[in-house]
Amino acid sequence: MENRTEVTEFILLGLTSDPGLQLPLFLTFLLIYTITLAGNLGMILLIVLDSRLHTPMYFFLGNLSLVDFCYSSAITPTVMAGLLLGDKVISYNACAAQMFFFTGFVTVENYLLASMAYDRYAAVCKPLHYTTTMTTRVCVCLVVGCYVCGFLSASVYIGDTFSLAFFKSNVVHHFFCDIPAVMALSCSDRQVHELVLVFVASFVIFFALLVILISYVLIFITILKMHSGAGHRKALSTCASHFSAVSIFYSTAIFMYLQPSSSHSMDTDKIASVFYTMVIPVLNPVVYSLRNKEVKSAFSKIVFKEK
Repeated sequence: MENRTEVTEFILLGLTSDPGLQLPLFLTFLLIYTITLAGNLGMILLIVLDSRLHTPMYFFLGNLSLVDFCYSSAITPTVMAGLLLGDKVISYNACAAQMFFFTGFVTVENYLLASMAYDRYAAVCKPLHYTTTMTTRVCVCLVVGCYVCGFLSASVYIGDTFSLAFFKSNVVHHFFCDIPAVMALSCSDRQVHELVLVFVASFVIFFALLVILISYVLIFITILKMHSGAGHRKALSTCASHFSAVSIFYSTAIFMYLQPSSSHSMDTDKIASVFYTMVIPVLNPVVYSLRNKEVKSAFSKIVFKEK
């Protein structure tokens, strides 16, 4: 019989093998991660401390910030350690854990964006019933459901990926344990496993997109029926930040995970993954907070107490 030794660790090739780029990339990612921490944890702190932000919209925003912080933290510190120390080895279990938490929190964000779209629908289309529609119990149930569904999906991804046999190469052509990159190392027949992955990922993404699409169609219909210009502007400004975040998140997710493995270019995936894992968590606090008067007011109240 063929002598086969199971893989017990993986080697992450990282973004580049050029020694001259290691330090500049480390400093760049350190800056991005610092801004991610400050932006997302700062948003959570503002929402907790200012009673004016204790509303459904900011409850969802606080959870979105928490999820952005968590899934960025599942990837970025490992990448920075690899760049600074040159240690690119990750154990089998650590690889599975990284994949689980990353895919779990990303899937939670997917469902959170759908919940936020429903919240915007309730605010714009049924403003008189908003307080009775989006009660504390409803908001908590929606958020808990997002986390439960997110990590159930992640369990399917991990079970599907690590049920494969890994006997040959252990060199991952990526800077973290992403599902397509790890699956590509398996010496098992991957066809069924890839179909399961695409099916589950497609359902997760398109179910949330359907909720978002229906919500926005109803919102735009309501806006078109408004006779007040001020009403138009208020409704559009209410939805603009969320719509921007949705566009950025789903365009990258669809590009990364809903294409056949044969069309995957690992170099292209790496570039997209940097945006997906590190840049989006920085953008969300900017998109949602810097243009928001209530958040600016809360920041001024807490930081400059005299005001």
